[in-house]
Amino acid sequence: MVSSPTTHQADPNPSLDTIIYPDSDRHPLSDTTKQFHWIVTIKENLEILFGDRPDVFVAGDLFWYPVQGDNTTRQAPDALVVFGRPKGDRDSYQQWKERPYNLSDKST
Repeated sequence: MVSSPTTHQADPNPSLDTIIYPDSDRHPLSDTTKQFHWIVTIKENLEILFGDRPDVFVAGDLFWYPVQGDNTTRQAPDALVVFGRPKGDRDSYQQWKERPYNLSDKST
């Protein structure tokens, strides 16, 4: 009996629990030493500026995923400031795990 090889195809509708949200794109943070200096300077000064605010999260070069279930829609801003979120380490900023934003909210 000859059996045909089995091909494994990706599930076109993966469960939200099985989607991987990478924390790196393997691209360097900056292209030049001068650019790197300014990225670090801005990020660190934001940390100092908001250091006494436990409700302000500051990060640098951190992937932000705004849409659950879509790991291709993402940004990695050089500096990120989020008001109303606690400080702390994160592998990425997944919007739906944080406080969802509301575009009709006056604070948005």
